[in-house]
Amino acid sequence: MEPQNPQKSSGRDYQILAFKIIGSFGASIAVPVVGFVLIGQYFDKKYSLSPLFTILAFVLAAAISAKIIHKQAKSFGAEYKRLNDAGKIIK
Repeated sequence: MEPQNPQKSSGRDYQILAFKIIGSFGASIAVPVVGFVLIGQYFDKKYSLSPLFTILAFVLAAAISAKIIHKQAKSFGAEYKRLNDAGKIIK
């Protein structure tokens, strides 16, 4: 039995990966920020402490987004490495 060589990557594979990264990172930033800021604004109105809760919510959302993006970047880095190891390196 012959060893199986991985399929060579095409330029399209890199484009698909790029769009996956853009969409994933965009959602990872937008969803927590919008959600937490809306919650912060609600509490600001409820307790008349404008902009305290909004700022705290934004900082929390930024920390959560950073953690998510760091985890995703590792995953996408591994996928990019897999594409390069398949035989086509883009410079």
